[in-house]
Amino acid sequence: MSDDGRYAISLIAMLGSVFSPFYARARATGGAIDPLEHSALNVSLYSPRAKVWSLNERGRRAVHRDATSLTLGASSLHWERDTLVISLAERTTPFLPARVLGDERIVGTVRVHPRVRVDEPHALDGAGAHLWWSAAPLCRVEVELTHPAVRWSGEGYHDANAGDGPLEETFRAWDWSRATTPDGSVILYDAETLDGARALHGRRVTADGRVERAEAPRRATLARTVWGVERATRTDLGATATVRETLEDAPFYARSVVDTRLLGHNVRAMHETLDLQRFQRSWVQFLLPFRTRRM
Repeated sequence: MSDDGRYAISLIAMLGSVFSPFYARARATGGAIDPLEHSALNVSLYSPRAKVWSLNERGRRAVHRDATSLTLGASSLHWERDTLVISLAERTTPFLPARVLGDERIVGTVRVHPRVRVDEPHALDGAGAHLWWSAAPLCRVEVELTHPAVRWSGEGYHDANAGDGPLEETFRAWDWSRATTPDGSVILYDAETLDGARALHGRRVTADGRVERAEAPRRATLARTVWGVERATRTDLGATATVRETLEDAPFYARSVVDTRLLGHNVRAMHETLDLQRFQRSWVQFLLPFRTRRM
C-alpha cells in the first residue's frame, strides 16, 4: 500500500492455481495432473481512478524456475541480491473495466526490499498438509508501471503458501490480515477447518527480526460484502474494527482495508476473507472463467 494510502497492489504467483476452473476440471478426471500445467500470475492494482485486475493461467512450457527466479510467460520474478524484482507484462482479464484507464495491459516493474527475512514455515492445519510462512513480513515496495502509468512506494509484505491438496478439502473458511505497527508487523491467520475447529495463527515480527506469537483474543465481526460474504477479524479486548474500504468483492472472497487495534496500537490492516464453502457452489464455479484467461 502506498504511503499516502491512495494506491495498493497485490501480486500472487501460483504454481497450481488453487482457484482455477481449468485445474479443477482436470483434477475431476481422476488422472495424474501436473500442477505446472495450471500456473498463473494474479495482479490486482488499486488506484483512485480504477481497479485493474488480471489472472492469466499458463501451461508448463511457459513456466521456468530455479532457486532465485520464476518466469511465467512474459512476466518474471527474480532476486537481485536482497531485492525481489517483479517484471510485469500482463493482459487484463476480459469483462473487467480496464478500459477506464485506456489500456488493457499491466506493464512495468515492482521492487520488493525486505527489511526483515523469516524462514519459518508454519502448518495451518493439524495434519501439516498446508504450510504458510511470512518470508518477508516487513518490506519497502517500489511500483513503477508504464501501463497504466503509475509510480509510487510504500509498505509491503511477502509470504508463501504450499499445500498437498485442494484447500476446500481441509478448510471451511479463513480470515487473514497484516498490519504495520510502530515496532514491526502483525500477521493473523484465523482458519476454520471442515470439522468446525478454529485456530488463530498469529505472528508479531519486530524490526530487529524477532518472531513472537501474537494474541488477539477478541473476534470482531465486520460488515458483509455486497456478495454477502461474512468477514471478521481479531482485535484487542475492548476495541472495535471497521472496514475502511473493500478493494476486492467476489462471490467467495474479499480483500479489504480495515481499521483495528492490535497489541495496543491503532493500525490499518490489509485483510482477506476466503469462504471455501461458497467457492464450491455450482453458480460460483460457473462464474470463475469470466475472471481467468487461459494463455
